[in-house]
Parts: sequence; structure tokens; C-alpha cells
Amino acid sequence: MIWSELTRALRPHPVKPSLSGIARRRSLWERVHLDPWLLGMLLVLMLAGLVVLYSASGQRLSVVTAQAIRFGVALVVMVGLAQLSPTTLLRWTPSVYVAVLLMLVAVELIGDMGMGAQRWLEIPGVIRFQPSELMKLAMPMMVAAWLSRQPLPPRWRDLLVCAAIIGLPVVLIAKQPDLGTSLLVTSAGVFVILLAGLSWRFILFCGVLAASALPLLWMNLHNYQRQRVLTFLDPESDPLGAGWNIIQSTTAIGSGGFWGKGWLQGTQSQLEFLPERHTDFIVAVLGEEFGLMGMLAFLLLYLMIVGRGLWLAGAAQETFGRLVAGSIILTFLIYVFVNVGMVSGILPVVGVPLPLVSYGGTSSVTLMAGFGILMAIHAHRRLLPR
Repeated sequence: MIWSELTRALRPHPVKPSLSGIARRRSLWERVHLDPWLLGMLLVLMLAGLVVLYSASGQRLSVVTAQAIRFGVALVVMVGLAQLSPTTLLRWTPSVYVAVLLMLVAVELIGDMGMGAQRWLEIPGVIRFQPSELMKLAMPMMVAAWLSRQPLPPRWRDLLVCAAIIGLPVVLIAKQPDLGTSLLVTSAGVFVILLAGLSWRFILFCGVLAASALPLLWMNLHNYQRQRVLTFLDPESDPLGAGWNIIQSTTAIGSGGFWGKGWLQGTQSQLEFLPERHTDFIVAVLGEEFGLMGMLAFLLLYLMIVGRGLWLAGAAQETFGRLVAGSIILTFLIYVFVNVGMVSGILPVVGVPLPLVSYGGTSSVTLMAGFGILMAIHAHRRLLPR
């Protein structure tokens, strides 16, 4: 009897490593407040973006290295913000909004000029950045903070306050001038309002009102902005001037065919016919060298990121978190749509980079900060009883 019990105790028992391993992995991700699926897709996008950027930059390793360093900083910012609770984010939102608003005023007064626009602030020897990029997060969070304290759906007076919160930074950004960023900031704020539960009748009314204001908007556009719209309608009217960018871009995309010419083998991009090929028009490099299949692969990856982001936003349990999370991921979608649309000729050129692929520091950090906030909102949700 004793021997049989001893041999039974020493006999190896079957284990279930898969279940325990999954449990440990889940608890690890929960402890660091990160979503492994979203993080994995973002890392894949950044790595693929560096591959495309190497070709688009004329095979300059220094550009790729600088972008990789910026991605590293962006990841640190994302992880740091993911540790904050929605309560902390809500408490700090008004201060951050006012601080970024003051930065925009500083840009108007003492900002650095570049490519005919005054959009940057520079701390000599430290950093040069665009405060307008930071407003893509600060402003929708401020709108969400206001609406989270009001009964929903929002009333007229609440909407007027939201209009002031949105309008003030948008006017300052448009004066730089930066039409693309001002439109993205506006859309970020509008998404928050729409997610707050407006009726379709009111949305239709606002759409008609916005359409009726188009002539007034046209009269207040800068000459180069009007030219961009006219060029969008007829790029062949000035093929060697205003229409050059879009003509070369669509030519590059079309010449890529189904499978593309191959990495580093693009003619429009490598022979420098394509302008701004490492920033706003990097999609044209992607289409020329990797073809339709390459572009579809990137678009599928973007849609997977958006889908995962919407799932995380849908799991938010508080008004502030739900509004902010939804606005962040929908604005990311608008980023992709506008860039691909303007490069392929279905939208006017407004100077919007392709997220986490185009060369740029402030934009990458802002985008990853948004995903960090999204993960923070999801990680800190309360566990409801079953």
C-alpha cells in the first residue's frame, strides 16, 4: 500500500502548459496595460514603413535611423500614457488643452518658418515640433471632458461650448496656414460630438448648414489652397506647375501594376520625378514598387488596426473614455483615407502624412500617444460582475 502510493506520487502527471501559459501571458499584458494585438499590428506597420521609407528617401540610412529613433520615442510615450487611468487623464485634460493652445499662440508670434508656413516651435539644441499635432489629442479630449459632465445627448448650449473648444485652435492652425491639420483637428472634435448621441435629423441639418457655408470658406482660402482645389478638378491644366505633384503621383501608382516594379526599382521615385516622396506622397512609392497587392496589404493592416481600436473603444464603460477612444481611432482612419485619397487623385492635396509610414516625428509621437490613451482606457475598465 505504501509503495503503491509512493509510486503514484512520483509518477509524472499530465500538465496543461497551454492554458497556464496563456493565463500568465494575459496577466503580463494586463500588468503593463497594453493590448498585444494592437501593439503587434502597430509594430508590423512601423517596420514595414521603415522598409518603404528607405526606398522613398533615396536609400538614405540616416533618414531611416532618425525615423526609427522617433518610433522608439513614440513607443515609450505610448507605454507611459497607457499606465494612466481615465480619471487621471480627465483631470489633466483642461491643463493640457490650455497649454497646447498657448503653444499655438506662441507659433503665431515667434514660430519658425518652413516651406512657406509658420508651424513650428523650436527649443534651440533640444527639439523642434508642431504644436498643432498635439492639438489632435488635446482638443477631442477637452470636448469629451466637457460632454462627460453634461446630460447626453448634448443640448444646444453644450454644443456651443464644444464649438468654441474646437473653433479656437482650428482658427489658429488655419492661420499658419495648415489646412490639412486644421481639417483633421476639426474632424477629431466632430467625432466626439457624434459619438455623444446626436440625432440623424440634427446631423443632416448641420451638413446642410456646412454645405451652405462653402462659398464663405472658399473666399477665405489662401491662393495656394484655392489652386490645390482647382488642380484637383483639372490637374492637366498646369502639368508642369501646380498639377505636377498629382500627375507624377498617379503615374507612379499606375505604373506599378498588379505586383509592382520591385523594392528600390521604382523609376518615378528613384529618379526624383515624384515630389515629397518620403513624406506626403510616400503612398505613390509604395504603389509603384509593390503594386496593387502591396497597397492592399497596407490598407488591410490599417483596417485591422482600426477594427481592433473600435473593439477596444466599444469596451469602454465611462462616457469620457468611450468618447475619447472612439475619436482617436476614427481620426486615425481619416488620416489614412485623406492621404491615400489625395495621392491617388480622388481628394485635393492637403498635406496629410500616411500614419507611421511617412517621415515625421511629431506626427508619429502624437499617433502613438493616442494609442497609448486608447489602451489605458481599455486596461483600466472596471470588471463588472457576471
